[in-house]
Amino acid sequence: MEGGTEAYNSRTPEDVFRDFRGRRAGIVKALTTDVEKFYQKCDPEKENLCLYGLPNETWEVNLPVEEVPPELPEPALGINFARDGMSEKDWLSLVAVHSDAWLLAVAFYFGARFGFDKESRKQLFQMINSLPTIYEVMTGITKKQSKEKPPSSNGKSNKSSSKSSRPSESHAKASNMAPPMEEHSEGEDEDEEDHGNTLCGACGENYANDEFWICCDICEKWFHGKCVKITPARAEHIKQYKCPACTTKRVRT
Repeated sequence: MEGGTEAYNSRTPEDVFRDFRGRRAGIVKALTTDVEKFYQKCDPEKENLCLYGLPNETWEVNLPVEEVPPELPEPALGINFARDGMSEKDWLSLVAVHSDAWLLAVAFYFGARFGFDKESRKQLFQMINSLPTIYEVMTGITKKQSKEKPPSSNGKSNKSSSKSSRPSESHAKASNMAPPMEEHSEGEDEDEEDHGNTLCGACGENYANDEFWICCDICEKWFHGKCVKITPARAEHIKQYKCPACTTKRVRT
């Protein structure tokens, strides 16, 4: 299995977190932008398969290693067998939960292997905990919690912000260009804390007010333009935007 059990030179919490973040990004990609490809690879007719997130932010579906014990903790075995036994949404959510557990297991395996002390383990957990779980990205839980308070523009008026990704305030589809921004108010500090709660539906990373975002008109999730390969100029000509998952999704029985 390529890249799943190779040795790493990570020795600090920062190194292990970098490995964690890369693997997490790969799995998020499998369950969002690459969901059609991922679904097809999880054929129930095949043997027990696992979803691996790799440090280089890619993913693969493969058989578990034969080595006992394995070099690294192994992901949930046989995810393909459950694929046709439940709805696609529930199946993907289940894979997300098991993937979250696997990522933590791998990270703290490295922590134990490299002899992290109490403070180092705490630091590693705090860095990991600063990111939403894959399950939260999949289900949009964090987005729902912050829906009433969308990203602000750090106290600037949405009419005067020079960093807005929107081509024009008067454009008919302006609300589709970037996460909505609130006017400056006495609650500025609270808004600045909440603005980071909006997550990209592809990579799971937080909103940044100097980045171009676009919202899917079907699932209402926000995406970095670069993650879904949409530029501000191209967005000008899109009447109804569908994210990759909504575009490729089809009814399966």
